[in-house]
Amino acid sequence: MAKTGPETYWMADLYGELQLAEPAPRRSLVSYLPGLGLVLVASLAALWLSEHYGPPAVLMGLLIGLALNFTNSDTRLSPGLDFASQTLLRIGIVLIGLRITWAEIAGLGVQPFLYLVMIMAGVIAAGLLAARLLRQDLAFGLLAGGATAICGASAALALWSLLGEKRVSSERFTIVLLGTTIASAAAMTFYPAIAGFLGLSDQQAGFLIGASIHDVAQAIGGGFAYSDPAGEVAAVVKLSRVAMLVPILLLVSFVIARSDKDADGDVAEKLTLARALPWFIVGFILLVAINSLVALPDVVTKTGAEAASLFLLFAVTAAAIKSNLGGLLAHSLRSFGPVIITTLTAFLLALLATQML
Repeated sequence: MAKTGPETYWMADLYGELQLAEPAPRRSLVSYLPGLGLVLVASLAALWLSEHYGPPAVLMGLLIGLALNFTNSDTRLSPGLDFASQTLLRIGIVLIGLRITWAEIAGLGVQPFLYLVMIMAGVIAAGLLAARLLRQDLAFGLLAGGATAICGASAALALWSLLGEKRVSSERFTIVLLGTTIASAAAMTFYPAIAGFLGLSDQQAGFLIGASIHDVAQAIGGGFAYSDPAGEVAAVVKLSRVAMLVPILLLVSFVIARSDKDADGDVAEKLTLARALPWFIVGFILLVAINSLVALPDVVTKTGAEAASLFLLFAVTAAAIKSNLGGLLAHSLRSFGPVIITTLTAFLLALLATQML
């Protein structure tokens, strides 16, 4: 017999579109303002610190959000915090599509692109293996591996929006964000120096840096820190990794949809493309296609890219404010293990690939 009752709907609630209990009362526009105001102020502070002192804005937003964690007990902030961490996150993911074109991927060449795909697959596999060895959930390993393999915080946010808080808690999500942003900042500092010490060519150094540093800004900055030609190669390689967010999100979405079924497999039989593809992934793909086929004005792409970064910063800050700080502090250094292992795996595999270019 198939299950009935609230638990059946919980199993089918892939993207938080269904509710278990009684529908929540409709919220007025004013109810969102306190939480959004707090997120706005914290995010502006993060941007100011980033512009004046150099650390990534996402990292600053994360730390400021954790410092403001005590405000989470005020229920008046909940509507705005939920809106920022969920709706603005999804809008930001859609707008990332304005940063990518298929032509940029084609410009990388067949052989380097195949190496890049193998590196990304190896990093994700390393995340899953690290989670298993460290006795952690595979979903957490997938989040760590995917964030490291694709584009750091942005990929972590996109994957977490699919996995949901039921599979990966906000505290573990914060660990991945914190780990990847710190690793990116450290890599931008040391990888160019390592490439110089090894005597790599501009093409090799650009591939190494673009294929192994998590966040886009740090990867491109690290490439140009080595040389201008290396920076151009790093930019193409890194943007190719970002473009791989599309198929990886699709794959994860279908895997989740197939796994969320009852004992008799009824849900699996009813799996449709519409259920497996949430609206923000569809929007992301459409923007990539439009940006690839139509020469959009620079003001459109630039404004969209800046808005995406801002919305993702809002989402990170709100998620940090909402997180259970006590639960986060209860995690040991072992919780950072998957991020550390995937970071080292990405560097070693990219270094190996540079020897074959």
